[in-house]
Parts: sequence; C-alpha cells; structure tokens
Amino acid sequence: MDYILPKEAALKVKRWPKDTIAAGYRHTVGLKSDGTVTAVGDNKYGQCDVSGWHDIVAVATGNVHMATNTGNAHTIGLKSDSTVVAVGWNKHDQCDVSGWRDIVAVAAGWRRTIGLKSDGTVVAVGRNNEGQCNVSGWHDIVAVAAGDWHTIGLKLDGTVTAVGNNRYRQCNVSGWRYIVAVAAGYLHTIGLKSDGTVTAVGLNKHDQCDVSGWRGMVAIAAGSNHTIGLKSDGTVAAVGLNKHGQCNVSGWRDIVAVAAGCAHTLGLKSDGTVVAVGDNEYGQCDVSGWRGIQLPGN
Repeated sequence: MDYILPKEAALKVKRWPKDTIAAGYRHTVGLKSDGTVTAVGDNKYGQCDVSGWHDIVAVATGNVHMATNTGNAHTIGLKSDSTVVAVGWNKHDQCDVSGWRDIVAVAAGWRRTIGLKSDGTVVAVGRNNEGQCNVSGWHDIVAVAAGDWHTIGLKLDGTVTAVGNNRYRQCNVSGWRYIVAVAAGYLHTIGLKSDGTVTAVGLNKHDQCDVSGWRGMVAIAAGSNHTIGLKSDGTVAAVGLNKHGQCNVSGWRDIVAVAAGCAHTLGLKSDGTVVAVGDNEYGQCDVSGWRGIQLPGN
C-alpha cells in the first residue's frame, strides 16, 4: 500500500521498503529471488553465515565509521512470516531479535538493530548510550534508517523524526516535509523528497551533504562518509569521501537499487546482477558472480 503525499506526488512513499542488497563495513549481503541469502567479505564474527537462511524478504547490515573496527559485524534478515533472524557480533544484544513478531522492515546500525512493525511502531535492541534506541514512543512510521549513533523514522505524513547523537545536527530533521525515503550515515542524514530532490543534514566534512543540486532521484543510500542517489533513468550520482573509489559510479547504467557501506557502494541491475566499487580489502566487492538477486518491489 502506498500513501500519496499532498501537493507533491511525483513520487510515492513506499510503505515498508524492503532492501534486497545491503553493505556493511567489511561485508556485503544479497537476497536472492528464491528467498535465500548470499554474502561475501569479512566473516570474523559469523556475519556472513547466512547460507541456511530461507524465506527471507529483506536484509540489513550494520555500518560503522572506518576508525572503529568492531560493532558493525552483524546481518539481519526479515522473514516472510514477519519474524527476524540475525547472525554476527552480539556484544550489545543487537542480534537478540528472535522474539520479534509482526515486523515489516528492518535496519541495522552500529551495534544495534531496528524493527518496524505493521502498526507503525518501532522496536530496537542493542547499544543505547546516546538514546539511539529510544523509539518506543514512535508511531505512524513507514520506514526506518540507522546511522552509527542516530536512528531515523519516516512518518506516514512525509515528516521525519530522529533520536540519538546530534553533535553534528544529524537529527535536525523536524522541519523536513514531503519526504518519501530516508538514509543515515556515520554522522549525516539524507532525505528524498517527493519531487525527486534530496535534502541533507549533519557532518559535511567530505561534502557528503552536498546534494542540493540533485534532481530526478528515486532512491538514496548513505555510507559512512558518502551519499549515493539513484536517478529515474537508472544512472547513479555520488558525493562525499572517495578515498577507496566508493563514489566512482558515473559509468553505471540500468541500476534499480543502491546500497552504501562504510567505504564501498553497491548497485543492483535490472537483470538481477550486482556491481560494486570501493574498498575491497576483505572481498566485500566480489559480487560479479552474483545472479538472481531479488529486485525491489517484487
């Protein structure tokens, strides 16, 4: 079910968006059209141990700033029966989701996991030192995003709410209107508007918030210090830190979904294959052999 925002309805809010590709700090996860999951990259904490998963409808991975080498190493799977599975590092109980029910979307941040319920409320487990899990009072939420230390909720009316660390004003979203999708990076937050433009708040040290000139966008993703935008023509735009070539997406074509990790970027093509650029130290970009990845909305 989609809700058309007033005044600006060039795009629709996608209620309960379900990601089929996900990029973590050092690993990459893909949901196949048969409901199984594949993963590549660092598996130190078992975050790639997804070969036994089945009946999955969405995936999420924790992300983290490059200066921190633990805490992002978990993977989340949303099952068709609205339960949730998790593997990986669990020091802060971020994988304790076995009791969750009636979940329609998931997000994973640094050392925590967020679940959106069908009634528009939100649950969270994991590290809460900055209040990033204080979502129990949220309602009318249709999408969630998790940065390192802050959590974002998109409401049915196109407004946005946020909790957690706000040192760089990454939670200053109360004035946003007509938003149809949200994404959260290390210390910045991105919002896609119904007219295809993009807004951003937070740390802009690497120009990761320089999206004011973007037009015709249909999807967004936020890495630790870079931002990705998918255009309606299947091409991709990128701003921010490009130390590992994670913004080298200008040649991409026929893309239907994007994801951004700490320092790598993924693009899902309409034929179910995946392209990747950026840091590949742990093989997290070794997706050239992937086939049959689930397309968004299917």
